[in-house]
Amino acid sequence: MDKNKRRIGLGRGLDTIFSEKPSNTTVTDKISNEISLDLIDLNPFQPRTHFDKAALEELKQSIILQGIIQPIAVRSTTNGRYQLISGERRYQASKMANLKAIPAYIREANDIQMLEMGIVENLQRENLNPVEIALSFKRLLEECKIKQEELGERVGKDRSTINNYLRILQLPETILNGLQEKKLSMGHARALLGLNDKNLLLKLYKDLLTLDYSVRKVEEIVKKINLGPEKKSISTIPKIPKYNLTDFEEKFTSIFGKETKVISDGKKGEIKISFSSKDELDQLISIIKK
Repeated sequence: MDKNKRRIGLGRGLDTIFSEKPSNTTVTDKISNEISLDLIDLNPFQPRTHFDKAALEELKQSIILQGIIQPIAVRSTTNGRYQLISGERRYQASKMANLKAIPAYIREANDIQMLEMGIVENLQRENLNPVEIALSFKRLLEECKIKQEELGERVGKDRSTINNYLRILQLPETILNGLQEKKLSMGHARALLGLNDKNLLLKLYKDLLTLDYSVRKVEEIVKKINLGPEKKSISTIPKIPKYNLTDFEEKFTSIFGKETKVISDGKKGEIKISFSSKDELDQLISIIKK
């Protein structure tokens, strides 16, 4: 088969992905009009560990107004019951909207196929955090026995990107939790991987949060520690004084009408202004031009 024809990205859908399964693992679909929510059990292989409450509430309101646009996928089990394969957000939001039933595809799938479909569906449609993406890749490699080259084709990622995600799982649990909670970025996490000493790593992570280090600053600190003869000492991590810039932040917030953060190391600094739409950005630009 031509490699270009076999290449699969995240946008092509689960049906395309699983149409390339060998004949002994064929996946078939039946379309059901609706299935009672009370007859559906959750997927024990669900790769997603966190569901944003605000996003679920938005989805609930959308379902109330427009209904379910994309059916969920289930497999039949015993005693007329079903097990969720993919679409848990739609399932949960439908329950919140007090729906009694939900449209669904009924699929024939074994446990490994359920795991793979659930992971790929999440990678396609969900705003997964880096740790969830890394764990999803790990499970596809280890539990679904997918080779790394094939994994890249299935999820539309190159080998280096997949490796970068897998590497962050080497970080201490405290840092991984912070990454899931968006306290630091994927770039910060990759920079922290340059330190092998766990004590230094956790100390730098704490300073990163306290002093709001940029990714470049973390990279510079890691490089300095690794090059220095006293790299085993926690005291080698350079300190940047944190000035009281509250007055400046309040003044800028008053001017722009948006939350503003002022950061400085005593030599240089930056001003961060929050906005949530293009209209708000246009408004900020018009204020700056005055």
